[in-house]
This record gives sequence, structure tokens and C-alpha cells, in this order.
Amino acid sequence: MARRALGEQRIGHAGTLDPFATGLLMLLTGRATRLAQFLLDEPKEYDATIRFGSETDTEDLHGAVVREAALPSVAALTDVAPRFVGELDQVPPAYSAKHVDGKRAYERARAGEQVELSPVRVTIHALTLGPFGGSDDAVEWCRMRVSCGGGTYVRSIARDLARATLTAGHLTALRRMKAGAFSVEDACSLDALQSGAAALRPALDALAGYVRQPLSHDEVQKVVRGIDVEARVDGDRGALVTGEEGEAEPVLVAFAERRNSEKGARWQPRVVMREASSPEPRVVSPDP
Repeated sequence: MARRALGEQRIGHAGTLDPFATGLLMLLTGRATRLAQFLLDEPKEYDATIRFGSETDTEDLHGAVVREAALPSVAALTDVAPRFVGELDQVPPAYSAKHVDGKRAYERARAGEQVELSPVRVTIHALTLGPFGGSDDAVEWCRMRVSCGGGTYVRSIARDLARATLTAGHLTALRRMKAGAFSVEDACSLDALQSGAAALRPALDALAGYVRQPLSHDEVQKVVRGIDVEARVDGDRGALVTGEEGEAEPVLVAFAERRNSEKGARWQPRVVMREASSPEPRVVSPDP
């Protein structure tokens, strides 16, 4: 859809969502696809809804029920919630994109195979519960807001949270709200994308969190040819941009890494984004 709407064949994403989920999906277009490996897209924030009383094989609303249990209380849920903040070992869902002997786990699970995945170390920065549906002694559902690092499965947080209260649970809704500096509040809708009304953001926005160094005209000409330039700002990695210091709208020329030489600290271009006269590469963040 994005290729058709934007007239751009070269499009890449920066992390997909579960099939039933909605929310922020980062897309990079044209030369900006080369920045995907450098995106600072953590922490990620999700808004989810947990249904209690049953656990499914997919850990979401589309799976088959594999276990049922009595409903938990608000007190029990709020008591165990702090256990799920910090660094912890998490067993990914059987229906996940993890590789098991050369095949995706979900492919094996769909084929009826018994899938056993090893725990993975994940980081959960914050987790809040509420509001709650049902009664204080029998919670039927609750909302959960999670801030976490990459590789974390929110479905599995719901599964483990329920198990910790001696009940069962699965997700009925999941929405990605943020990824690093990007927020769903600033994203365009799929309708806007399809109608051609999507506003592309400057490629420089994809490097939020890195230092920036403005380049002189002569330095731009060097950088676009892959030649290093003097490093005048601190940092191991940074964005080299057009314009002298203080100009309102700098344009990304290259992503560079710092190196030391006989000439002193230098920026070595690693990804040159454009010729000095070429159109600026862009990034779009649609909201499915």
C-alpha cells in the first residue's frame, strides 16, 4: 500500500506487529531504508487488554483455549505486577517468529508440533494495570500499559502475570503507542496513506537521539564522496547535516562514526544519504 501511495518501491519497516495488533509501524522510504539498523526505537510502549479466566495457545484472542482457571482479584494482580519490572527471563510464545531448528516457531506450532522455546532475557521498564473490569474479587479483564526493550512479548507478559496469580489469561487487544522518539499520536492513518495525504518526515528524524554536527559547504562535498571531516561535537556516532550552526532546517547528509587519527577526532561517513543536490530521503510512520 505504501509503495503505491508514495510511488516508492524501496520501503522497509522497523519492526512488525502481531497480526491482531494495531498502532505505530515505522516505515522508511528510499535511501532512508539504510538507516533502519541505526534507529533508536526503544523503549517501546504498548497499551494492552488482558482477558482472565482462560489461556490460549497463541496467547491472544485468536487462539484455542488450552487452560481455564478462576478469576483473580485486583489485590492479587497489583501485588504481583512489580515482579514484571526490570530484567527478567521470558519464554516467548510458541506462536512467534523465533527460529527453531531453521523454521519459525509459529510454522511448527501451526503444523501441530510441540514447540518449546528457551527463555530470553528481556527488559521491562514500567508496567501499570488498570482500569479493571468485573469486581474487586473477580477481575474479568484489565488494561495494561507496558514500556519495554526490544524482543519483549507483551502476550507473554499477560500469560505470566495471570499464572503468577494462579489464574489464566490472554490478550484481547494490543496497540503500540511509542517506539523511541516516535509516537502514534504523530503518525498518519492508513486511510491518509492510501489517499496520498501522508506527510513524510525528514530522514533526520529517524536519527533522534544521536548528536548532530552542521557541515560547511566544502565539508558537504567531502562527506558525499565518503571523505572524513573534523569532529567538532562529542559522541561516538552522529548525524552530519547541512547548514551552519543555528540554521532552522538542517538536512541529513550522512550518518557517521567517530574515529581518532593523526589529524585528531574525525567523523567517518558510514551511510551517505544523498548527493549535495539530490532530494532529501524521508521516513513515514503510519498508524494501522
